[in-house]
Amino acid sequence: MASSGTAACPYPAWYQLFFLFIEPVSTVVGAYYAHLQPNTYLALTHAPSAPPITGGTKIVLSQLANLYLAFALNEALVLRSSYDIRVWRTLLLGLLIADFGHLYSVSPLGPSIYWEFQRWNAIDWGNIGFVYVGAATRTAFLLGVGIKARVTKQKK
Repeated sequence: MASSGTAACPYPAWYQLFFLFIEPVSTVVGAYYAHLQPNTYLALTHAPSAPPITGGTKIVLSQLANLYLAFALNEALVLRSSYDIRVWRTLLLGLLIADFGHLYSVSPLGPSIYWEFQRWNAIDWGNIGFVYVGAATRTAFLLGVGIKARVTKQKK
């Protein structure tokens, strides 16, 4: 199956809901805050070290917002363009690798940031908790959890 065309998506509802709607929309919300609410974004990330919003800081946050937007568009549009298991696995593997990079990016906050969820603020839930859900969902998909055998077998 090279293209989705008018065919129904063959993957379980959770994968469709998460990869085609929840994650792209959530990522656009991150882009919104990085670009249009930079003070809030930086204060929630780590208030004690949040720099003033100067030209350079605004540029970097706008670039981050653009990357979030590219992430959201790639996931939402590429996965809608094809239900080919190879396309989904390739894109989701790349995003899983990015998940680990994203989790590593908060390591300066100390190791407890990864498990002391009762101390998390809104951005921590996005940067850590939501990434855990995304990584777990991608891992499940890549391992074939809930994927019917007919979907995984492709004609050469």
